[in-house]
Amino acid sequence: MARHRAEHESDVPSDNESSDAESAERSEPTDVEPDDTDDAADDPADESDDPADGDDESTPERTAEADAFWADVRVDPIEIALPAGVGYTLRAYRGPAEVSEVEGAGPEREEPAEEDAATADAEESVDESKSDEADDDTSEDEGGDSDKADSDEDDSEDEDAEEEDEEEDEEPEGPDEVPVFLAQGGKLLLFRTPAGLADFVRSDAPHTLRGIDTADALADGIEADHVVPTDEDRYELDLLVANLRGGHDSWDEDLVISAGELARDLAYALDLGSVLTSLSPDSPLDDLDEAMRGVAKGGLTAFRARRRAKKIGAQQAALAWRTIIGKISAAVDWRD
Repeated sequence: MARHRAEHESDVPSDNESSDAESAERSEPTDVEPDDTDDAADDPADESDDPADGDDESTPERTAEADAFWADVRVDPIEIALPAGVGYTLRAYRGPAEVSEVEGAGPEREEPAEEDAATADAEESVDESKSDEADDDTSEDEGGDSDKADSDEDDSEDEDAEEEDEEEDEEPEGPDEVPVFLAQGGKLLLFRTPAGLADFVRSDAPHTLRGIDTADALADGIEADHVVPTDEDRYELDLLVANLRGGHDSWDEDLVISAGELARDLAYALDLGSVLTSLSPDSPLDDLDEAMRGVAKGGLTAFRARRRAKKIGAQQAALAWRTIIGKISAAVDWRD
């Protein structure tokens, strides 16, 4: 149509100018739209950076000052994730002789029930009656058998002495170090915030860590900024059961190993006998732990360890660990 109008109309320059004007008008929107598009593209990028920045702020880095403080007091902050939530506490390792009992920090001792007292009285009366009968029999047999009785008594004393010596030789040595957690009344104290933990330690409240040699330095120097556990001191017990239920191929060896280490420490420190029994040597969960340690080593050892692990039922392992986590959760006192 533009060519047809150029052949039959006389004012050709005017038509060219109008055509140029139309072209210019069409070009104006196209010049603006890319600018708007670029701005729109920039905005989401800027917004996407904000959450990332927020994540960095929510996970503070551990400073050199914090490292020096924890090394000085020989205590470590740890983070434990349980089904009820995530909490912070403290753990130290000391020789058994280096830990003193703190008044008001240990579990409350229950007085024996009346039935137990009655049972004990009944047992004592039975023992006394048996003792009286034995004395009567002995007095009747005294006379001609006195020399033989003396000889037998000497022999029995020698045998008892030998047995005592053997027992002393066979008595196992105690552990070099024992775990000591921030606990009170037989319960593990878990704080939902580092600030809450620091405030409690600085207070005059009794707790088990007051029984270690660096208790004063810990209370005087702890700050909320110091409570940043290392990766090795973060335990995700809340993920363990689901991971075990996923089957042998999905088992996370690091998750299983770290859970076993924490559970043993807590069971010892909080006197959870049933948990110690479940994780004792040659138990199914101990076999699982050993298999996962073999997998973590890699190579041929890992291949053989995976074969051993497949002999352990996934559902049975998950159920056993669920029971342990439940007992640990029952021994936790949440704060904040």
